[in-house]
Amino acid sequence: MSTRLKEKEEKILKILEQIAQEANKGTPIIVEGKKDAETLKELSINGRIIQAKSFGKKFLDVLSEAEKSDTDEVILLLDFDRRGKEWTKRLKENLERVKVKANLTLWRKLSRAVGGEVKDIEGLATYMENLKRKTMNSRRRMK
Repeated sequence: MSTRLKEKEEKILKILEQIAQEANKGTPIIVEGKKDAETLKELSINGRIIQAKSFGKKFLDVLSEAEKSDTDEVILLLDFDRRGKEWTKRLKENLERVKVKANLTLWRKLSRAVGGEVKDIEGLATYMENLKRKTMNSRRRMK
């Protein structure tokens, strides 16, 4: 069990590192709200983070902000629940209309890696803390 948990933790950390690298290169990340943005910062993912559902923003405002970001690509990191998936699909379609590529690769990898155990981006930091604690506890028991 400990090996499986450790592998899962390492896989997720690798994906988070890829997201951080893209953000450091200047690729904007679109998340749903303030707590999602704060979670990314907590996970050492900095850079331009666009909040899709905050401060009374309209859908078109998010598209406009992404379009003005002087990049041809954005990373979509919306929640993994039904509504998040709907928003992701809708944003992707509309971003492509304005010639901005929506990178879903990292979102898909992350979604698969957490395997339904996390429904939203804001839950990632707590999930990673718990995963780390479990792997440490099982290592102690093995000694």
